[in-house]
Amino acid sequence: MSPARAAALVLAAGAAACASPAAQAAVDLDALWDFSNPALSEQRFREALASAQGDDAIVLHTQIARTFGLRRELARAREVLKAIEPQLAGAGPRALAHHALEWGRNHISAVTRPEERTPENLATARTAYTRALASAKEGGIDELAIDAVHMMAFVDTAPADQLRWNEQALALVLASTQPAGRAWEASIRNNLGLSLHGLGRHAESLVHYERALALREAAGARPRALYVARWLVARGLRLTGRLDEALALQTRLEGQMHVVGDPDPYVFEELEQIHRARGDAARAAAYAERLAAARRKP
Repeated sequence: MSPARAAALVLAAGAAACASPAAQAAVDLDALWDFSNPALSEQRFREALASAQGDDAIVLHTQIARTFGLRRELARAREVLKAIEPQLAGAGPRALAHHALEWGRNHISAVTRPEERTPENLATARTAYTRALASAKEGGIDELAIDAVHMMAFVDTAPADQLRWNEQALALVLASTQPAGRAWEASIRNNLGLSLHGLGRHAESLVHYERALALREAAGARPRALYVARWLVARGLRLTGRLDEALALQTRLEGQMHVVGDPDPYVFEELEQIHRARGDAARAAAYAERLAAARRKP
């Protein structure tokens, strides 16, 4: 699994609730979001709009735009965001932060293609995320401040820059007294691990992966999130020479590939490398064949 793909898989939506009643939105976004099904999420947001007013209505529109962005319908997302711009003049910090976040994601995010990383899009996203951070801080909304900072790692993609942004995001998480802010810890630690991996600092990255997995297990995370978290730990174990542990965990994942779509070439790739490192050429070759077949599958 490439660092970019892994980063996209472990992105968290964050929690919707906030400890401060003044900053808390009436609409529970977490209850409406299904990131694996943006179309269903859009339907839920539109149904919620029927009884929403003021800032809540603005926030719901921003999430509808996000569903389009996840489906690569960027023009439709932009139309939704542009349509509610006249309402922003009287909006509060939460609505302003959500709008800025989605405007930024519309230009640079985990699903942005290489050819879309133009100077104009990068500049627009940077400005939008900076604006989102300012609004979130003004409203004391930790989860949105963390979201804005962690999105900057998609603007500045050099591993050292990503590490810097993710360290800033983790500092915000650990300083937060709000449940929604603390809920970001597993995702930020995974992203930190990916940044350290890109710098070849595998022992340090493994520490973050293991902490993230423990947090997800304790929170009763969804099977897909647990699967990805375990894959990252297993890869870290291999890269730090702990081959027996890596083999046990990747073998466990081999039996759970239906969670992400069987077959999973990334598990086969790791198993090939583990067996090769253990000197088992026959098993390595067998997994190399399975890997090639999985990559040929439409």
